[in-house]
Amino acid sequence: MKILEATGKTVEEAVESALRQLGGLTRDKVDIEVIEEGSRGLFGLLGTKSAVVRVTVKEDKAEKAEKFLEELMSKMDVQGQVKVVEKNDKQVTLEIEGEDLGNLIGRRGQTLDSLQYLVNLAINKGGEERIRVIVDVSGYRQRREQTLCSLALRLADRVVQRGESVTLEPMNAHERRVIHLALQDNPNVYTQSKGEDPERKIVICPKK
Repeated sequence: MKILEATGKTVEEAVESALRQLGGLTRDKVDIEVIEEGSRGLFGLLGTKSAVVRVTVKEDKAEKAEKFLEELMSKMDVQGQVKVVEKNDKQVTLEIEGEDLGNLIGRRGQTLDSLQYLVNLAINKGGEERIRVIVDVSGYRQRREQTLCSLALRLADRVVQRGESVTLEPMNAHERRVIHLALQDNPNVYTQSKGEDPERKIVICPKK
């Protein structure tokens, strides 16, 4: 975390001086603490005091998340490149690229979900402003969503044809939501969840 003190005739000048020294950062990227308001003194000559401010560069959580994930992979002895593919004030998406990364995904994405959980835990620890971090490996999550949508549609057709409910394998909350959304507008079936995590499942039922 970078901290800089700067002076100026006024608080405004002191802040502008600090921002210039920090490479032209904008005010939304820093926290500003006024140490001394400054004073013009008598007739603007005697007893003049400069304004003093302390400027702290706000932590870039996207960069912190990227670095933490790289360190985590290094400890796991996994070779891969981590990059930030999307970020805003609420969410950051990290993509891991490389070869032989199946171990990072795990069965039904369980290892990947665990990595994502650890990154979120580390990034938001002790912070007032929380941010959600999505971790993906070579586009796995998008492919998985497409697979789940196709599966949901096929099973919905089976439910309608046979008039019997179908229970899917256990899924995490995100994957269950994908199934729910894929079938929410289907006039012939409805979905419900049953069981407790991590064995919670979705049931596709025919509408009577």
